[in-house]
Amino acid sequence: MRTALTSLVGCRHPIVQTGMGYVAGARLAAATSAAGGLGIIGSATMSVPEMTTAIRRVKERTDAPFGVNLRADADDAAARIEVLIREGVQVASFALAPRRELIARLKDAGVLTIPSVGARRHAEKVAEWGADAVIVQGGEGGGHTGPVATTLLLPQVVDAVDIPVIAAGGFFDGRGLVAALAYGACGIAMGTRFLLTADSPVPDEVKRFYLAARETVVTRDVDGVPHRVLNTPFVASLERSRLVRAVVNGARFKRLSGLSWRSMLREGRRMRRGRELTWAQVLQAANTPVLLRAAMVEGRVDLGVMASGQVVTVIDDLPSCRELIERVMTEAEATLSRLPAHAPRQDETPHRAARPDEAAAGR
Repeated sequence: MRTALTSLVGCRHPIVQTGMGYVAGARLAAATSAAGGLGIIGSATMSVPEMTTAIRRVKERTDAPFGVNLRADADDAAARIEVLIREGVQVASFALAPRRELIARLKDAGVLTIPSVGARRHAEKVAEWGADAVIVQGGEGGGHTGPVATTLLLPQVVDAVDIPVIAAGGFFDGRGLVAALAYGACGIAMGTRFLLTADSPVPDEVKRFYLAARETVVTRDVDGVPHRVLNTPFVASLERSRLVRAVVNGARFKRLSGLSWRSMLREGRRMRRGRELTWAQVLQAANTPVLLRAAMVEGRVDLGVMASGQVVTVIDDLPSCRELIERVMTEAEATLSRLPAHAPRQDETPHRAARPDEAAAGR
């Protein structure tokens, strides 16, 4: 299935594995890319040397294209970009809109820039600045998310920009891929579905907890901005003991990261800029990696925050990345084969929508 995504990036299938902190390391990204998708290393929770090592491990395991997810507002964003350029990484993705100069530096070096956005105006901005494609995440998605559902946000963005649009938020199977293509997207990006694979490094007890989950919640109590996570007693407790818990977690993160309190507060102030956050939320935002690490690395489902899309409630198995991608593509082809073979001619109806297979070939 050729789409603008497969043509742009060089992957075989229009499926992207998102860059999840403490989840999307070399193992998961390499498995996804080797299976024909686009694997992305989540480097926000890595130091620059750790990110460099992860990049080299992916290159050892596959010669397929892959990407690295970066934080555009990180102090060392420019240094990380230089590593991507030096190591020959094909794609740089961003959880926040990167600055114009960062996009320009990547384009000059031949690195594709694919930011993630949650609003039409953000997509328009990064397209104007020269982004090569954009991932649009609707409110169904896990982690930091917005209020607009994918079914409303996706067509808005497709109509607003002239660059390839990748759909995220609520996707887990081949039917969803076909639906995204029908809306005009060139592929889908999945996070929770790839977290729940045999190739994911998340501890088995955490995976079992996800598989048993039947509810997610959007909360501001993690870091002050809307965050979709599994609904657990720990998440409910954050509101009751936010400041004390923020200080305790901050001390843990300080030990793990080697950062000074001054550096952590500077990071918190950066996150606070432009947002109405209390100082407790600022502290919590600065040490959110501790809450993620507790679950995703240490296996502490009782003390960690587990980001999750709403699709978690319909996932019940742990396939390999190859099995998952092959299943999605088989389901997509089967779904396409069930659609009417003959749509009305364009001169018969003023606003005929292209069949998904036509959209896949043409956009």
